[in-house]
Amino acid sequence: MEGTLLFQGPFFALRTRMSAENIPHIIVIGGGFGGLYAARALGKAPVRVTVIDRRNYHLFQPLLYQVATAALSPADIAAPIRHILRKHRNTDVLLAEVHRIDVQKREVHLAGGRLLGYDYLILASGAVDQYFGHDDWAQYAPGLKTIADSTNIRRKFLSAFEEAEHTPDDEACRSLLTFVVVGGGPTGVEMAGAFAEISRHSLSRDFRHIDPSTARVILMEGGPRLLTAYPEELSVKARQALENLGVEVRLNSAVTRIEAHAVYAGDERIPTSNVVWAAGVAASPLGRSLGVETDRTGRVEVAPDLSVPGYPEVFVVGDLASFKHQTGAPLPGVAPVAMQEAKAAAANILRTIEGEPREPFHYRDKGSMATIGRASAVARLAGMNLSGLIAWLAWLFIHILFLIGFRNRLIVLIQWAWSYLTWQRSARLIVVEDESREPATSPRE
Repeated sequence: MEGTLLFQGPFFALRTRMSAENIPHIIVIGGGFGGLYAARALGKAPVRVTVIDRRNYHLFQPLLYQVATAALSPADIAAPIRHILRKHRNTDVLLAEVHRIDVQKREVHLAGGRLLGYDYLILASGAVDQYFGHDDWAQYAPGLKTIADSTNIRRKFLSAFEEAEHTPDDEACRSLLTFVVVGGGPTGVEMAGAFAEISRHSLSRDFRHIDPSTARVILMEGGPRLLTAYPEELSVKARQALENLGVEVRLNSAVTRIEAHAVYAGDERIPTSNVVWAAGVAASPLGRSLGVETDRTGRVEVAPDLSVPGYPEVFVVGDLASFKHQTGAPLPGVAPVAMQEAKAAAANILRTIEGEPREPFHYRDKGSMATIGRASAVARLAGMNLSGLIAWLAWLFIHILFLIGFRNRLIVLIQWAWSYLTWQRSARLIVVEDESREPATSPRE
């Protein structure tokens, strides 16, 4: 049965009659920033779109560390993908896990054996933590990529104070209250600052037998400075701000070993059971399933239009793409890159469908920022280096702006205002993986 489709977009207005089977089918893999912005850009086009993700929600990863540090709850920074795309009548959302991609047959292989064919593919499956050949460290030093990671880190962090409260041995108590963050990038800096702030303020009066403010927070960076992608001036200010919070910043200090109860830097052994990994990421394994050229971290080498060389119908965006055509080095794995690449890939697909030439992608760097603690941040915006309160206010505004949904924006704004006024963290819940295994109490016990 034929119907009339009307497309009104940034490149052309098209009224045409076409049968349903002739409508180009575009599969978008991943519901993160790249996948979501690609689907939105295609939402009013005369195409069929299928968004596939193994989770049913879009996660605002830049604020994931605030879930890990008890400032926000998971639902504050996540929203169902179906709800976000509900007004896009040409879009289906599929909750499934992609096993591999057959670029020769233009098929996506899903768990359970299901196959989906495509005319065009946008791969935006993101990145995973990289332990540089020491994958066994992951069990002791979780990264921060998912809600499960963040709630696990929060549980271990808060449980350490609870256990220290009734631990009579001073050495064991010091080990419990030692927290190590590995990696001096934005995530590591933000995590270390938040840990120190909670210990010295939010928990300072809640315990009877320990002093939470004596907790030791160590930030270990293998390079000569923090935030290496930022101007050196901001790296210095970030370090000063962390040290003012009581964080031990160790530069040129590479981790050589991680065990259940210790971290090693060379010959030095640091007793601790709380380690957070923020030292590196690798591309999603799906990139290698394409059978095309990748870099050492598994990122797919893409052409100037973001397509895969040899397969012009396949586009890769976000953390999985190695785009070197602008600076000679891959663009950073940050949300603005993924969003801009997604829009550009969607636009090039529509140009191809219309018979127009594709345009090369050009990233517009609008700046970068990292928060360190209460009223403290560093930012590079509009060619200016900012720090302190003004950078922190800019960080607040921009993160609120890019959150998905009015509800999330409002709730996060309220939570931040409450935390600022009271020094308290509203999500200080210790949630075990299986509460049915925990002993229950009742009035009769």
